[in-house]
Amino acid sequence: MKLIIINKRHLKIIAFAMILVLISSVYTIGYNNNIINVFINNERIIPIYCVDTDEKKIAISFDAAWGADKTSDILAILKEYDVKTTFFLVAFWVDKYPDMVKKIDSEGHEIGNHSANHPNMTQLSEDKIREELTITSNKIESITGKKVNLFRPPFGAYNNKVMRVAKELGYYVIQWDVDSLDYKDYGANAIVDRVISRVKNGSIVLFHNNATYITKALPIILDKLKQMDYEIVPISELIYKDNYYIDHTGKQIRLQ
Repeated sequence: MKLIIINKRHLKIIAFAMILVLISSVYTIGYNNNIINVFINNERIIPIYCVDTDEKKIAISFDAAWGADKTSDILAILKEYDVKTTFFLVAFWVDKYPDMVKKIDSEGHEIGNHSANHPNMTQLSEDKIREELTITSNKIESITGKKVNLFRPPFGAYNNKVMRVAKELGYYVIQWDVDSLDYKDYGANAIVDRVISRVKNGSIVLFHNNATYITKALPIILDKLKQMDYEIVPISELIYKDNYYIDHTGKQIRLQ
C-alpha cells in the first residue's frame, strides 16, 4: 500500500484552498432575505458608496450640520432644475431649523439621518450609537411624518460595530464615491471640475448645504449633468433594496 505523506507546505496549500472556498460561499450566498450586504475584505462590513448600473442615473446628497444660510437658495436651484436629492440632517440642526426641515420635505427631497451630535461614531458604544440614530430619526419623523431609513456616518467614519447597529435598526448606510470638497473653499470652478470629472453611472455625490461656493457651483453642475444625460434621483431611488452584494470598493451590485 502506498502511503501519502503530507508535509507542512501541503497543509498550508490545503488550508488556503479551504479559505478560498469559504469566502466564495459567503460571497455567493445571501442571508436576511437573500440580501448579501457584506463583502469579505479583512472581515470589514462595507457601506454603499455607489451603485453598479447601466442606467445614466446618479444621486446628489447634502450633509447639513452647521448653518442654513444657503439652504433656501439650494432648494430654489433644485426646484428650477426639477431635481430631487437627499439631505442628511443632524439632530441639533433639525432642532434649530425645523421650518427648513419641513421645506426640504415639502419640496420632495429625501431626508436621511446624519447622527444627533455629529460625533465620530466609531468611538461610541453600541448603546450610544443606537441613541444617536434613534434621537435623530425620531426628530425628523415627528416633523415630516416619514420613516427615515438612510444613514450617513459623520466624517464618513464607520467600523463593523457602527455598521451592525445601523443595519439592526433598519438603515442603509450611505457613503459617496464623488466628494465635491466644497467645504475646502477652493472655489466654484474647482467644485464643478471635480464633480464632473469623477461622476459616472450610479455615483453618489457629496455636497454640504452651507459650503461657501455651493450656490455658485450647483447650477453649473446641474447644467453639465443634464447635458451628459444623467438622471438625478434621491439615494433611495438609486440603491437596490434587496438581492444585492457590496464589493470591496463599496459598489452595490445587483444579484442576477
